[in-house]
Amino acid sequence: QVLLVESGGGLVQAGGSLRLSCAASAQTFTDYALGWFRQSPGKERVFVAAINWDGNTTYYADSVKGRFTISRDNAKTTMYLQMNSLKPEDTDVYYCAADPDWLLPRLRLGYPKHWGQGTQVTVSS
Repeated sequence: QVLLVESGGGLVQAGGSLRLSCAASAQTFTDYALGWFRQSPGKERVFVAAINWDGNTTYYADSVKGRFTISRDNAKTTMYLQMNSLKPEDTDVYYCAADPDWLLPRLRLGYPKHWGQGTQVTVSS
């Protein structure tokens, strides 16, 4: 079982930055690929970024490339999403997700086994 807890959301002005964290409790953290998704009310959850077990491979949605950076600290069993140059359209609830590393393709498609509870990010214009 994997428990994921997000933090770091909040209100920021357009052009500003936030760093989200996802603390994980897992028997073997390095068995898991991790990802971030976002969701607006009434819409489907969409992929933002993903990272493999050792952090050497990352993936991003086109909408966040060059602005967001995903990373992980395996010693701290925590994943991060550094969000820079934020736009009002980045306003969403952000969720972290985990799946066994060999299932990273499934995670990227939005079907990971484990989800966090979400953290609200609001970007004002």
